[in-house]
Amino acid sequence: MKTAAIQMVSSPSIEANLEAAARLLAEAAAAGAELAVLPEYFCVMGFKDTDKLRVQETIGSGRIQEFLADSARKLGLWLIGGTLPIATGDPARARNTSLAYAPSGECVARYDKIHLFRFAQGNEDYDETRVLEPGQRPVHFELTSRKGEQFRVGMSICYDLRFPELYRALKADILLVPSAFTHTTGQAHWEVLLRARAIENLAYVVAAAQGGVHENGRRTWGHSMLVDPWGHVLAQHAEGEAVVTGEVEAQVLQSARTRLPALNHGVL
Repeated sequence: MKTAAIQMVSSPSIEANLEAAARLLAEAAAAGAELAVLPEYFCVMGFKDTDKLRVQETIGSGRIQEFLADSARKLGLWLIGGTLPIATGDPARARNTSLAYAPSGECVARYDKIHLFRFAQGNEDYDETRVLEPGQRPVHFELTSRKGEQFRVGMSICYDLRFPELYRALKADILLVPSAFTHTTGQAHWEVLLRARAIENLAYVVAAAQGGVHENGRRTWGHSMLVDPWGHVLAQHAEGEAVVTGEVEAQVLQSARTRLPALNHGVL
């Protein structure tokens, strides 16, 4: 099954971001992708934390969700809508939410980011808890490829990557990591963490990232990639917009898990 990690350099403009996402998703579909993953906050990278609250949507309705459903249906894709801010009962807090759509356009899964990012170094100061509330549970969904292959797909978002217990709990064949890693943390840790999660879980990892210098001055690391269950990087792109494609193969997955049955060995 061909899979695409979509890399973007999103701006504060929702319309401009949706136009860019539409173009990149069409490119992925034309290349034969069945599963496409957009990056974290593909729809908006604002100038300040509270910009997320101005564009938050109610689950099940809104311009961004309509775009995702329409794109999945029009292009015939399993589509992961990176993340978008979803409203909560608290007007001062949103959820950082990843939504999965079937080729029919139906939303089949919702995951709210559990681990909220905090990092401070020099001029960099990030704290998602200022405007976000955390999710509470791991989420997966079942995907059937056009060839009839069955995959269990585990959802995660960016900073979740540092918490291996989440990925083991997902028990997934494909792990999704839409992200907006900072240049500082990405340069140091991005690839090694992605490869570690693939190796530990004998699973494919599809990591779609923001990658470049944004209008708000933030620089994201990029290097969207596809990693196989043995930890090999099958494809990646350093910086700027890109469609990173590669094959997810059920036979390769099964072979790795047969040769090294680590997932059958319980924890202490």
